[in-house]
This record gives sequence, structure tokens and C-alpha cells, in this order.
Amino acid sequence: MPRNRMSLGLVSALAIALVGCAVPAAPKWTYAPPAAGASTTPNAAPVGMPMAGMGSAAPAGGTAIAAGSEIAIEAFDLGFKPAAIAVAAAGSYPVTFHNTGSTLHDLTFADGTKLSADPGATIKGTVSVPAAGIGFICSIPGHAAAGMTGTLTVAGSAAPAPAASAAPGAVAAAPVADPAAPKYTLVDATAPALLPGTVHDIDMPMIEKDVTVADGFVVHAWTFGGTVPGPTIRVHLGDTVKVHLTNQGTMSHSIDFHASQTAMNDQMVEIKPGATFTYTFKAEYAGVWMYHCGTAPALHHIANGMFGMVIVEPKGGLAKVDKEVAFVQSEWYLGPQGQPADYAKANAAAPAPDFVVFNGVANQYKDNPIAVAAKSRVRVFLLDAGPNEDSSFHIVGTIFDTV
Repeated sequence: MPRNRMSLGLVSALAIALVGCAVPAAPKWTYAPPAAGASTTPNAAPVGMPMAGMGSAAPAGGTAIAAGSEIAIEAFDLGFKPAAIAVAAAGSYPVTFHNTGSTLHDLTFADGTKLSADPGATIKGTVSVPAAGIGFICSIPGHAAAGMTGTLTVAGSAAPAPAASAAPGAVAAAPVADPAAPKYTLVDATAPALLPGTVHDIDMPMIEKDVTVADGFVVHAWTFGGTVPGPTIRVHLGDTVKVHLTNQGTMSHSIDFHASQTAMNDQMVEIKPGATFTYTFKAEYAGVWMYHCGTAPALHHIANGMFGMVIVEPKGGLAKVDKEVAFVQSEWYLGPQGQPADYAKANAAAPAPDFVVFNGVANQYKDNPIAVAAKSRVRVFLLDAGPNEDSSFHIVGTIFDTV
């Protein structure tokens, strides 16, 4: 994923109609949808949960854990160690769950038993292992698809056929356009004005909300400030920026400003639900810069809407033009209607996004062309947030005179 895109200046004698590139035909899918009526409640085993009976019959080393002895499982970013465990007999076992990762993880068994641990924490509980065995995952969105799955089996038992659920990493069922979906909100492409002064306090709550990303398609996005992309921040070289973050969502997030220089363990910290944090940096390099959520898996958080643009003007500012516009290019990998973006699709070896868009919504500037006066001078600020596809941005029929 590109770290940044510098600002682009151009002259155009045409009205500009920019189109968010969309896949013209319905994509082909390689995975059958979940069975009708499958639960989507937060406490239900998500699609991809390893169910009873799946997995190997013995752990690495070949010795099963004695009946009633402790089962120790470590969570890291993004996996479990060990992920395949055998016990000597069915029954109740004490479980010690230790999180060595950088963000909140949980250990959720197929029967609903759940242990949650903050980074560095250890939690104890109990699980009942049936004769058929039992699967476990981390139920935080994206974590199971990224590899946080495992199984508990009973040594010597014959494993039954796997349950009828998707394997971790399977591609989601094709979403179907909903004619009753809310209409999208047109994003004004006008670049924001330079913030006054030299020290800027910016409130940017982290909000989960449904966003219409194309006609008939709704994503339950994770956002900065309630929009996708997040607010564009425009400052002058040498300014100090203080971004006040409040996590109003249900899962941990963080933020990484490419316009700043800071250690990962300094300000790119986990912000838990309900927590607040202020990220402070000095804008020391001019250009157009990305910011995004860096919480694992960062690919999923970016693909689900947590990104935005910072514009840092050089000393003396930029030359006066007739119109300025700002575009953030990104991709949508659709899961089921009203659900977050599909991590497995975004993480595929050859990603095939459902939509490639400008400013979060497919075709919005085709439906609502951006008009400029003939022979006027136009400046475009462009950021490719990805998370996967390169940008070949251009204005059809004209030439940039300054880049």
C-alpha cells in the first residue's frame, strides 16, 4: 500500500466528471453462502468458526493433555499457540488464556464460552470438551479470517465430518443490491480551507455506522468522524496538530498519521471502546499524506473505512487557483448487506474489489459531475488509500501542467 501521494496541480478547460470505477458485471463467487437462517447475533459463532470434530487428534509432540489438567492457550497478532490441542478424554478443563498481542483478543469456543484478555493480560476459565471435540476462534471482526482459529479434540476419537460452515478465509456470499437501501450521501469534493493559526485541535471520534457505498449496497463501516473517508485535515508546514480521539465503537482501534514521525509504541496505541487519546504531531513535511487505523489486522480496518487525508502546504502556501478538489481513492470488498467489509476478499492473493471509488461512494461524481469554468485553473489533491490497488488517476482529454 502506498505510503503517500504528493499533491497534483492541473489546468483543465473541461467540466470534470470523475467516476468511481465499478466492476461492471456481478462478480463470480467461489463459495456458497451460509445456510439460510444462520444466526448473526454478536454472541453466535461467526461464519468461519471451526466446529466440533474439526482438527487433528493430537497436538504437536503427540501427547494429549490429561483429563482435568489445565489447557494453556496464547493469543498473538494474529493467531493462537497452540492452535490444535488434544485432551485425553471428554470433560471439563480449566483454561488459561494469555494475550501476548498488541490489541484485545478473545478465546471464543463453539458452545459460546468466551474469555477476553487485554494485551499482556491472562484470564482463566473453564471449557467443556465433548467427545466430538470443539473449535475456538477470536470473535473480534476480521481476526478469525486472519488466522485466529483452533480446535480441541479428544485423543483417539474418530473425527466426524466437518460442520457445514465456511472454512476460515472463505470468500463471503455475493451481496445482492437492496432497492430499499438508503440513498448514498454525496461527498462534496471541494478541498477544505487551510486551518487558521499554527496549533490545531481536531475532534475525531471513532464511530461505527451503516454507510451506503453504492446504489443498493450498505456496509457497516468503522469510521473516523462518522464519514468514509475521514475528515481531510489541511495545515501549514510547521504547524502542530492535536487530534482528539474517542472510541465510540465496540472494538479497539488506533491511528497512524503518515504525516508524522513517532514511534509505534508511543502514539499508535490501542484505544479501547469508550477510551480517549490525543495524538499530537508537528507537520514537518509538505505533501498529501494518509492516515489510517493501524490495529491488527490493519488491512481490514482500512478496507472497512478507517482512513483519510492530511494536506500539508509548503512554506509560503500554494499558488492561488480557481478551484481545488480533494479525492481519496479506495476499494470496497463487500460482505453481506449491512455487515463490515469482507477481510478474506481484501486479503486474497489477487484482490478483486467490488468497487474502486473516489471519496467512499461508487459513481457519485458520474451521477453528480464536478463542474469547473472553462479555462479555469484547478488543483487536485489525490490520495490512494488502497488498501490494495494502485491509482492511475488522470483527467480524460487534458494534461497536468504541474505535479
